[in-house]
Amino acid sequence: MESGFLTFILVSSFAVYSSHVGVTDWDDVVVAREGMPTTLVCTDTTVRGDVAINWKVQSLGADEWKLVLSASERKEFSGGASKASMRLIDPNFQDTGVFSLFFLPSMEDSGLYSCLIKQQGRTLKERIILLAILTVTVVPPAPILQHSTLRLIASVTPDFAATKITWAAPGGISMKSEKKPKTGTVAKLPQVQIVDSGAYICMVHPQGNSSSTLFAFNVDVTIDDDNVASFPNVTHASFYPKFPVGPLISTATQAQTSFTLTCPVVQGDYVRLYWHPPDNKNQNNMKLVYHYDRWRGSTLLTEQSKRLQLAGPPYNAEAGSFSFLLTPGLKDGGLYICDVYLNENAFSQRTLLSVLKVKTSHSSSKMELGCLYSERSQVQSANWKYQNKSRRLKMLSNGPGSISTILPVPITSDTAGNYTCTVQLKNGQTVWAIQAVTLPREVGMNESDSVTTPSLLPSLSALLLLVPLVAAAVCVLLWRQKHISERGIEQSLSVHSGEAENIYENPEDYRQAPPEGSVYMDLKPRGEDDVYKELERAGATNPGLWRNTLTASSAGLQHCGLCPITALLFSSAICTGKVTSAAVSWFL
Repeated sequence: MESGFLTFILVSSFAVYSSHVGVTDWDDVVVAREGMPTTLVCTDTTVRGDVAINWKVQSLGADEWKLVLSASERKEFSGGASKASMRLIDPNFQDTGVFSLFFLPSMEDSGLYSCLIKQQGRTLKERIILLAILTVTVVPPAPILQHSTLRLIASVTPDFAATKITWAAPGGISMKSEKKPKTGTVAKLPQVQIVDSGAYICMVHPQGNSSSTLFAFNVDVTIDDDNVASFPNVTHASFYPKFPVGPLISTATQAQTSFTLTCPVVQGDYVRLYWHPPDNKNQNNMKLVYHYDRWRGSTLLTEQSKRLQLAGPPYNAEAGSFSFLLTPGLKDGGLYICDVYLNENAFSQRTLLSVLKVKTSHSSSKMELGCLYSERSQVQSANWKYQNKSRRLKMLSNGPGSISTILPVPITSDTAGNYTCTVQLKNGQTVWAIQAVTLPREVGMNESDSVTTPSLLPSLSALLLLVPLVAAAVCVLLWRQKHISERGIEQSLSVHSGEAENIYENPEDYRQAPPEGSVYMDLKPRGEDDVYKELERAGATNPGLWRNTLTASSAGLQHCGLCPITALLFSSAICTGKVTSAAVSWFL
């Protein structure tokens, strides 16, 4: 029987596994920490009686299987790949069907494990398990001092056993992490405080077939209550930081234009930007104006930060590549110090910035072009130039950091044009700003345009407002005309009974009727008959009604630009087309 166990060779029914991603031909994945109790589960409760169990291992990169442990109801044998800690969970596996293997794995124990159950020489079940070993490193080692940068590093062997590794802070708060080649998945907490103590959780997400969707491991972190790390906590009490810096950048820019404040070229954990105001001799007046921690995702802002933002491509603050975009005002010049922190190291870059601004001021006799600049300590010269270089300008200074030139008013073609203020630094760099001076507007033409063009609007508005008025007048007039006409017809019929069926067909008959307030209006077209002739034939009239109607209509039309006669005729045409001569004579 012993020789049978020694000579038993498990025939491989699957391909040899390599360490590349994508290999998932296994029944289960187990992730274990090195040196921690681990169980590879293998059970079959349907098996009873005379059964044998063989545990074998295929190490990473190996082609052959090695015996770990073999047992039957009569005997147990440990193979060459066995470890002192290896044993079956249940010695009575024949009765319980539990064939699980227990041991304390090391890094070398990762690989594929085969659980082969046989009965009377016949294979009943085979289960392949991938064992991955998790390694966790905490840096710096305990005790962890305050203000140090905590690094939590986790890796799995083989790496293809996991799709990803994530970290959570105490309380289950997700942490930012990054996978680094040859290192593993790293999570950081810069500038740790006592409140950062607690149980952190490393979570491994297995790849392929697995009975568990997640393997979670606690990692305890304790921050020293009393001691602080020697990590350089820079306050910049002077112009010079307490660690090596890059060369000083001396430069200038225009006000209200975007300017890049560069930082050290290093992939850091967090960045701090300090500022010393311009033309200030107090070197202790250094201010922290921006702080960004890419691991915690936290930002400290100040009043000065309103004009600052983290720069985009080619920089990437979330990945640790820092620089700033500054949109400065005149007073935002001065010394800027950008400190980038990486683990226990710090790097610094200083920029001395001058800001240039031009402005104009006017009076009744002159125009003054002013040029202002800050951080005068690095300025060599400043001057104004006209686009016509042959013309020399007179310049004067209203105080430090200011230079002006005066132009007589009014501005003529000889003085209009572009004026340039140029500031030269002591390192030879120059910056300039252009002020355009234009000729005054031609007042006569502009006033004419302003009067003529809008004058149409009130006239059109009045005309539109007049339409409802005329319509109302027409309605009243027609009603009145109908009423009077009916009375006239009745009188005409009473005098000339049966002689005229339609007074409009025989107007001569109507003229014989007494004119008791009646009005005759001939609406029938008369060819080229004019209004006044028809009015003269009308006889008696009612001048009050026509006077009010014609006055309103004519006044509105005159306001729109028509002459009085035209307005009167147009009003008459709108109303009926024919009116009495008495009304016209009265109106005129």
